Amino acid sequence: MMIATCQIRRELPKNYGGVLLYAIIETGGKQYKVREGDVITVEKLNVDAGTSHTFDRVLAVGEGESAAFGAPYVNGASVTASVIGDGKGKKIVVYKFKSKKNYHRKKGHRQPFTKLKIDSITGA
Repeated sequence: MMIATCQIRRELPKNYGGVLLYAIIETGGKQYKVREGDVITVEKLNVDAGTSHTFDRVLAVGEGESAAFGAPYVNGASVTASVIGDGKGKKIVVYKFKSKKNYHRKKGHRQPFTKLKIDSITGA
């Protein structure tokens, strides 16, 4: 399985030298490696802005060299995130063309997403 790439913005002090707790969560058919304070974009969730959302599908929880892996999920682990808002991604153009048949179709698509800020990670 592959971990999805996402836009992550970390809010840490410049002189931070500690070890961070991280988790790998599953949502929208993708996996995301998150830490506390991360702002991530995931597939659209049916939640309102300003509320909190808890992810129970935690595949792994780790801190430094130690880690706990689930089969498939870690028992008792959860990640809580606050919902910043919804939006749509960049527009992509889908263009179909068949030569010599006068067939042209042009469509656009914008993928909806939900932006979250990771508040806390609870490990087992």
